[in-house]
Amino acid sequence: MESNLILQNVLSPPILFFFLGVIAVILRSDLEIPAPLPKLFSLYLLLAIGFKGGIELQKSGFTGQVIPTVGAAILMSLLIPLICFVILRLKFDVFNSAAIAAAYGSISAVTFITAESFLENQSIPFDGFMVAALALMESPAIIVGLLLVKLAGPIKRRPNAKPMKIGSILHESMLNGSVYLLLGSLLIGFLTATNNPAGVEKMHPFTGKLFYGAECFFLLDMGIVAAQRLPRLKKAGSFLVGFAVLMPIFNGVIGVFIAKALSLGPGNALLFVVLCASASYLAVPAAMRMTVPEAKSSYYISTTLGLTFPFNIVIGIPMYMTFVNKVIPATI
Repeated sequence: MESNLILQNVLSPPILFFFLGVIAVILRSDLEIPAPLPKLFSLYLLLAIGFKGGIELQKSGFTGQVIPTVGAAILMSLLIPLICFVILRLKFDVFNSAAIAAAYGSISAVTFITAESFLENQSIPFDGFMVAALALMESPAIIVGLLLVKLAGPIKRRPNAKPMKIGSILHESMLNGSVYLLLGSLLIGFLTATNNPAGVEKMHPFTGKLFYGAECFFLLDMGIVAAQRLPRLKKAGSFLVGFAVLMPIFNGVIGVFIAKALSLGPGNALLFVVLCASASYLAVPAAMRMTVPEAKSSYYISTTLGLTFPFNIVIGIPMYMTFVNKVIPATI
């Protein structure tokens, strides 16, 4: 692995703010972010990246690498939960295995955003249409996870659990807030770029110049939350801790070779790999808490947010870039 890539990544402002949040918890500082603000910044980041992705998608159109790449991304979001489920069943019951598998088959938008910042710092070009893959990868993994539970047997009735019907599965996966906002922003960006170029210019100060600062603020909060989750990992056991680190690497390696088969450039390849290697700590937990109450949230939230997320943004992204550079050398 290229150590200079890790150093440059660690010394970027978003990652430094992430560590600032982690250290605040370790030192027992009273630093805290008022509850509505992280949610606001999360929605802002999704809106901005979706809108910019829609603009880039309009520029590139639906030709060339767009359709194959998006199709491969959706396929991976269907296959990864199945692979994870088989592995997790060695130690866990159906409910926990399905919930954790869905989380690792889904994606982390913030990890994707951090990878984009990494590429910009390295002056490595990438295409905005990769946001379309991001937007379409979250729902399939949720559907697979819930179908695994449904096929394994009926869920015990609980007061807060939604009926495990196909309609409710599709609703939870397609209309949870993050997926809805990302897809909607992507469509609005596409339509604005097509019909109202002046509108794109008016939105630029909001979706462009403010973006990096909002990312730093959000990662500060993520550092606090991730550090607070770490003590709960003791309940997960060494098997799940190892899974939380090794599974992203395994998925990332598969992603590298798929990216090569798709003839993606190094920048797009890294983003594709990050989508394969990241794990959801927002949309999937929200769906699983409602429909699979038997699954322990301390398993699928603590591992994704307490281990996989920090691993990916600090070490994983530079590691995946090293894999990409070895398998898909940049053309000169």
